[in-house]
Amino acid sequence: MTRAQARALVELAPRYQLPLSETVCDWAAAFGRDTPIAMEIGFGMGHALCDAAARHQDWNWIGVEVYRPGIGALLNALEAAALDNVRLIEADARRVLAQMVAPASLERVVVLFPDPWPKAKHHKRRLVNADFAALVASRLVRGGELKLATDWADYAEQMLAVLDAEPRLGNVVGPGRFAPRRDERSPTRFETRGIRLGHRVWDLVYRRST
Repeated sequence: MTRAQARALVELAPRYQLPLSETVCDWAAAFGRDTPIAMEIGFGMGHALCDAAARHQDWNWIGVEVYRPGIGALLNALEAAALDNVRLIEADARRVLAQMVAPASLERVVVLFPDPWPKAKHHKRRLVNADFAALVASRLVRGGELKLATDWADYAEQMLAVLDAEPRLGNVVGPGRFAPRRDERSPTRFETRGIRLGHRVWDLVYRRST
C-alpha cells in the first residue's frame, strides 16, 4: 500500500465509505439523493468504477471490494475527479447483497475479472455460481442488467452455463453466447495485463426478465 492510499483510507473513507450492516441500507440517505443504483463487485484499483461514475453522474454507484490498496486508490481517484456519486463497502459482496440491498432495487451489477481461482480444487471459491446468480437476480429491478467479463476460458464457460440456467436472467445475445465487448467499459488493469499476455476476454450480459 502506498502512502497516498493509506492516507486516503484515513482521511477520505469517512466521506465515501459505508460500514457493512445487517439491515437494508437507505441508499437515498447514504447518497443524499434518490436516483438509479448500480453496483460494481470487486472493483480492484477502481479505474472502471471511477470512469463509469464520471460518465453516469445521474446514477448512484456502490463499489464493493476487500483489497484495501484498491479501496485507497479509488478514494484518491474519486477525490481528484470531484465525484460524490460513489459509496464504498469493504466486505464480501454476497453479504452486502444479502443484508444491505433490498430485492428489486439495483439497475445494474458489474463484475469485471473476478478472481478465477485457476486450480481445480479451488473452483468452489469462485464468486459466480448458482447461488450468486440467484442472489443477484433477486436484487435487480425488472429489466436490470448483470454485466461480467473474464479472461479465463474455463471460468467464462462456467459463468455462461450458470447464468443461462438462472430462470430470472436472460442472456441478451441468446443462450450459450458471449456478448461483444462493450465500448462503454474502460479497460481494467487486469484486462490490459491479460491482453498483453495474449489472453482473450469474454463479456457476458444478462437482463432480469421476471
